[in-house]
Amino acid sequence: MAEAVEIAGIAASPGVGLGPVHRAADVTAEVLALRDTVAAERDKLRQAIATAVAELRALADRSDEESAGILDFQIEMLLDPALVEMAEDRIVAGDGAALAWVGALDDYIAGIEEAPDEQLRARAVDVVDIRNRVVSALTGLPLEDFASGSVFVGKDLEPSRFLAHDWTAGGGIVLFEGSVSSHVAMLARGRSVPMVVATGRFEVADGARVLVDANNGRVVIAPDDGHVREAKPKKAEARPIAARRAGGVVETADGVAIRLSAIINDPLELKAINPASFAGIGLMRTEFLVASSADAVNEQRHYDIYRHTLEWAGDAPAIVRMLDLGGDKTLPGLGARKSESFMGLRGTRLLLARPELARAQVRALLRAAVHGNLGVLLPMVTVPDELDAMRTYFEEERAVLLGRGVEARMPEIGMMVEVPAAALMLEQFSHSAFFSFGTNDLAQYLMAAARDDQSVAALYDAATPAVLRVIAQCVGLAKAMKRPIGICGEIASDPRHIPALMAAGLRHFSVAPDRVTDIRSTISGLCTDGQAAAEMK
Repeated sequence: MAEAVEIAGIAASPGVGLGPVHRAADVTAEVLALRDTVAAERDKLRQAIATAVAELRALADRSDEESAGILDFQIEMLLDPALVEMAEDRIVAGDGAALAWVGALDDYIAGIEEAPDEQLRARAVDVVDIRNRVVSALTGLPLEDFASGSVFVGKDLEPSRFLAHDWTAGGGIVLFEGSVSSHVAMLARGRSVPMVVATGRFEVADGARVLVDANNGRVVIAPDDGHVREAKPKKAEARPIAARRAGGVVETADGVAIRLSAIINDPLELKAINPASFAGIGLMRTEFLVASSADAVNEQRHYDIYRHTLEWAGDAPAIVRMLDLGGDKTLPGLGARKSESFMGLRGTRLLLARPELARAQVRALLRAAVHGNLGVLLPMVTVPDELDAMRTYFEEERAVLLGRGVEARMPEIGMMVEVPAAALMLEQFSHSAFFSFGTNDLAQYLMAAARDDQSVAALYDAATPAVLRVIAQCVGLAKAMKRPIGICGEIASDPRHIPALMAAGLRHFSVAPDRVTDIRSTISGLCTDGQAAAEMK
């Protein structure tokens, strides 16, 4: 009997699965020779894309709302003309349709996988999904499924393959890479399919017996009975909830109210969040809502998402950040690569340089504002003129909408505090209705250390004292201006940093929903100055 081998990973969907391994085959392009003219190969590609879109629509029609939303996201990507044009450039250069498509998509996937933002990296598998579906349509090779009850083991699992598979017989998912934020992870949690990600690559024979212990974030190859008994599902332990909280407000040990709002990257996340647990939405990142340049100017798509979000929030504020493209977040045809654009055309700079992009989103925000308590957050503002220029867009577009008889309301417009030049001169931004710290960028700009460059990671980490000093200064300035100020940067979701942030004067934190329990517990054990209540006795 083979000796059991335990492998550590990260639990992406709780539960326990046991079954034979299905090893995913590495997808390779079926290289097609250029048999016909360039025009014929181009037609072949376009027909394959149309077939893929039709298949996804058919799959969406028989899926639940959440799954259909993910498939719609993929359809929008497939309809992005920029992706097709990249492939067609390769056809003109001599590649067959399949090779051209795979080459173009692989380049795009590589760019996403290099992104420092996990939410963005998690979308790479969606591009893999559409790549494979179009290749299948071009080559006639069927998309791979696997036996019911199997444990899927591979680099990643495409959402449409997950949806096409029969999970009723059990099984599980083990991914060498993957992400807890991926669409597949969301689907697995929704269907109670055990899933462990980020195990790193390991060898296992196809058909070998594997235990997926997603309650403990581990995988066991050739498990014995002891491993299986140990991993049996346990009832979730009731986690202590911090005392004295209501509606997203938690009190410190010395009785000061601290507001906790949610950070949202995908409207599908709202289904899993109780609105009563948060003081609204502190940050909705809209760049993750668009998969293509066509999406970015799709006013109705923006409007539908914002209206849904506002209706979820009810009377509570919902802060929507306008597209923050450029830097580490790019779309075909929108935003330069990160090496060129962290200090170039990014955020509000890009929106002002591409007014058609800004105005489509502005109109959607103005229309949606009538449905709730909307605030709009402008990314990467450096000088007051940028804030004023964007406000002018809102005023002009509102006049146009009202002239057409379309209901529209002016939202409060605030700004991210993430550029040192703005942070140090905050009193000049008197037209900003509110402020929110973006500490990821503030730290990298203060330290001149890119947050995605491991060679300067130590400098980036050392930024915290400098960031905290700037935060404290800004909190004082905002208070003098009588403007609300909060934080939506990653350090707000890390309990280790909460004492220092409270000591800097912050009283409003926007946090990742899955960290809110820890943040509440931390705050309730602190006094307003960030000192632990136990130390004050």
